[in-house]
Amino acid sequence: MAEQLQTLTLARPDDWHHHLRDGAALATTVPFAARTYGRAICMPNLVPPVTTAALAVAYKERIMKHVPKGSSFEPLMTLYLTDSTSPQDIKDAKASGVVVACKLYPKGATTNSHGGVSDIKKIWKTLDAMEECGLLLLVHGEATGSVDVFERERSFLESTFKPLVLSRPGLRIVLEHCTTAEAAAFVQSGPPNVCASVTPQHLLFNRNHMLAGGIKPHLYCMPILKAEEDRAFLVKAVTAPGQKKFFLGTDSAPHEVGNKHSACGCAGVFSAHASLEFYAEVFEDAGCLERLEAFSSQNGADFYGFARNTETVVLKRETWTPPAAYPFAGGRLVPLRAGETIRWKLQEREPGFCASCK
Repeated sequence: MAEQLQTLTLARPDDWHHHLRDGAALATTVPFAARTYGRAICMPNLVPPVTTAALAVAYKERIMKHVPKGSSFEPLMTLYLTDSTSPQDIKDAKASGVVVACKLYPKGATTNSHGGVSDIKKIWKTLDAMEECGLLLLVHGEATGSVDVFERERSFLESTFKPLVLSRPGLRIVLEHCTTAEAAAFVQSGPPNVCASVTPQHLLFNRNHMLAGGIKPHLYCMPILKAEEDRAFLVKAVTAPGQKKFFLGTDSAPHEVGNKHSACGCAGVFSAHASLEFYAEVFEDAGCLERLEAFSSQNGADFYGFARNTETVVLKRETWTPPAAYPFAGGRLVPLRAGETIRWKLQEREPGFCASCK
């Protein structure tokens, strides 16, 4: 039997889908993101949402106040698209120097998406401006309305996403948090202007993990976890030799525990405390740890048009257990796999957690 690899050195990865939230929450979320990632695409679904260049600049300034001293972490800003986002808004966003992409939330699809796009035809000229300016389009790929919650990605894929991608060969488009075999297969074989990010939870878990034997609120996210066949297809897709179409996007999305443990619990999984470690487990179980670096540190940067990071991070084969909770905006934040054993550990100092939160 081959000797197990004990350490894994990677070019510092980037997170191409991250929810830092705002206000007091930044004191928790920003250090966690900066601990692991060189850059992170910061989601704009705040209250109120980041709909203009000026709001994006101000949000970045708030984030930067919480970046640990000596860290090279760079938040990359996004604009929240609405029915009224104009081509001039796009030009202003590009001119700001901080906005690299725009986020399409179908109206009502997920957290704070009530101001999202009701019909993609309403932003057709806006997409023209994005294509001209070189801003990427990041898509929350779910249909809304009466569509079954487990079928929303498949429905959106056929009704909206495929026609959009094929009609705009000059617009770089990311299907964020890809969850279904059908969507992953389209991205695999699709044109070069489309790629997808994949979360750790959709690679590690299926809907049975969330629902069988009792509801697990800290596995509830949108898009919702899918069938085992979908999870297995995603793992094969992201770990395939030489693949360049899929990259790391955690969709780490924190909510205070009271908003998860409620009669109408919020959707979102907080994974930033150990997301790279989770991906390492996926790639190790697939027998291809040597392919993790392309997924985590190369494909996303290449597609976005950024230079790859030259700093490195080291993962060590070391078992550890995340705490029951971390402090979060005056409350508590339950991390993914709290109290469970993780077999890889990032060799950098972790942000502390409140002993009273254990």
